[in-house]
Amino acid sequence: MTYANFFVPLQAEMKKDITSYLAVGALVVSMIIWSVSGIAIKHALAVLPPFTMIVMRFVPSVLLMLVIGLICRKSALFRLQKMELKDLPLFLVAGFCQPFLYYMLETYAYDALNSPTIAETLLSTSPLLSPIFAAILLKERVTKYNIWGILISTAGVFALTLAGSTNYSIGNYWGILLAFAAVSAAVIDSVMMRKAPMTYSSLSFIFYTQLVSLCFFIPIWLIKEGPETIYQLPITIYQSEMQVALGCVAYLTVFASVIAFILFCYALRKVGVTQANAFNNIRPAFTALWMILFFGEHLPLAKWVGMGLIIFGLFVCQMKEKVSDC
Repeated sequence: MTYANFFVPLQAEMKKDITSYLAVGALVVSMIIWSVSGIAIKHALAVLPPFTMIVMRFVPSVLLMLVIGLICRKSALFRLQKMELKDLPLFLVAGFCQPFLYYMLETYAYDALNSPTIAETLLSTSPLLSPIFAAILLKERVTKYNIWGILISTAGVFALTLAGSTNYSIGNYWGILLAFAAVSAAVIDSVMMRKAPMTYSSLSFIFYTQLVSLCFFIPIWLIKEGPETIYQLPITIYQSEMQVALGCVAYLTVFASVIAFILFCYALRKVGVTQANAFNNIRPAFTALWMILFFGEHLPLAKWVGMGLIIFGLFVCQMKEKVSDC
């Protein structure tokens, strides 16, 4: 047996395994960052109007990515390339779907549904829809382990979010449709990440999609909240509540809108839409852990079981089917 016959395939397999581990690591870090986002958004919205918070979050994130892209021109992950005109429709669809459409639909879904718990549960179902969109739009192969892992993990999410809740009333049934529409928008954005030419760095993809989203957000902000915010912000900026809100917005800008999105985009393009979105199920688990560690919340046994199911389901989702030699 020659060197090429033995060592070259072995080296290729080792390189593939390292890439998979890096992708999983990137997904876990992005989910840890996003698991804090809900807490930060809640504190920011206590002071700032919603569209003001969104504009204050994404304008600096786009500028930050522009600076990073110009500095790191030789980095495969952080360089910023010029958009090809033929790829403009792809970025328009991605930017319209998320953040813009997702945030809009999510807000109205929370308003239409009586229970925030029901809303959070419905909005965490992206792993269930991902295999459908990935198979139809990308022809991605979905294995039985992907399906079983997603189902087990999603059952864990339901146990984690619904255990101990006393309000299961639905409210306006349009809220259910809005929640699933929001999830669909997020999954379509994931599909666009996968369809984007690999010549674009992860930073380039996130930069252009957030820039497109701002083109939709800023006119609405100017009409609904802009003049009042421009007048009020200088007056209230030294208040302690406003400083806490601005600190939360800074976290959302740097970590949630830049670092987490870039890491998620990198990982998704390595492992695919189905496996990447399966990791969204661990966000509620991390959020629950932060509530225990920093807010002294006590969780019932059912929630611990839910977290265990989520983690076990992710392990199952990452398992590979044995390929028969026959």
